[in-house]
Amino acid sequence: MAVTVKVELGYEFAVKASAKDVFDVLSDVPTSASFYPKVDKLVDLGGGAYRWEMEKIGLAQVNLQTVYASKYVSNKAKGTVVWTPVKGEGNALVSGSWKITDNKKSTQLVLTIEGELTIALPGLMKMIIAPVVEAEFEKLTEQYIANLTKRFGGEA
Repeated sequence: MAVTVKVELGYEFAVKASAKDVFDVLSDVPTSASFYPKVDKLVDLGGGAYRWEMEKIGLAQVNLQTVYASKYVSNKAKGTVVWTPVKGEGNALVSGSWKITDNKKSTQLVLTIEGELTIALPGLMKMIIAPVVEAEFEKLTEQYIANLTKRFGGEA
């Protein structure tokens, strides 16, 4: 039996770096991924698609590892980086986007992420596992934002 956990996150913040610098970092997937904690491996699948293999996290008798692939499309004119799930890769589907807006003296960022993780566990475990998975995903994403904010010279 499998348990599916859905996670939706949204963040909005401003940084001191130029919109060009921010776009250059966020549109380069390996560079952007280097700021995300607990990435074990990032595999270039070609055509703008990458497979993310996260470090295993341990819970009592269960070890979980999230593996997924997404295809990335960057649009400098619109100030967007959008990713969509690549089906058949791993145990999760992850989509999202960055919206980058130049405010002259700062750069406004909006990050949205939607994830769906499928774990081979008894259905009764969902009540226990879902909050743990959601909290871990949120914690890692907030650390990612903190790492990027530091890279971009702090919050504006």
